[in-house]
Amino acid sequence: RAVLAGAELGGHLTGSQLMLSYGSVVDPQGGVRNNLVAALYGNVALLTFLAMNGHHMLLRTLASSYESIPIGFGGIGPTLGATVVQLLGTVFVLGVRLAAPIMVVMLLVEVGTALMARVAPTLNLMAVAPPLRLAIGLLAMAAIVPFVPGLIRAAVAPLGEFALRAVGAFR
Repeated sequence: RAVLAGAELGGHLTGSQLMLSYGSVVDPQGGVRNNLVAALYGNVALLTFLAMNGHHMLLRTLASSYESIPIGFGGIGPTLGATVVQLLGTVFVLGVRLAAPIMVVMLLVEVGTALMARVAPTLNLMAVAPPLRLAIGLLAMAAIVPFVPGLIRAAVAPLGEFALRAVGAFR
């Protein structure tokens, strides 16, 4: 779930930069309101996780957790808090890494729009800028989406390590 949360965070950041947050829909996977880019990134993350046999790894990890800590035994260790903080930090870093290229492109578009407003003050930028911003943002997103599975694949290993450490904290 942490991988999907990171991908959805990146989608939320990207969608807000592209002004697509108004058209949010209820996501049946998470039961929350997601914009369309967050749903796209979440589905790409889920398909990447399934393509790399992550579901097999998840089932093996679940079975080994019952072997290492039988039901009814165990306690909470002192390292659980730090592990959860690192896990959430990794989710945040994944989301920002997914959204950073779009954020940089949109910053450049804003600077260009501001320069156009200073050079040609009679140009109606209130009518021209939003479609221009959306078109450039969608082109940038189309260029970025093929790299999303690679970022997801790179994030699965550290998140799996944090999950193992979290399970180890319950001994």
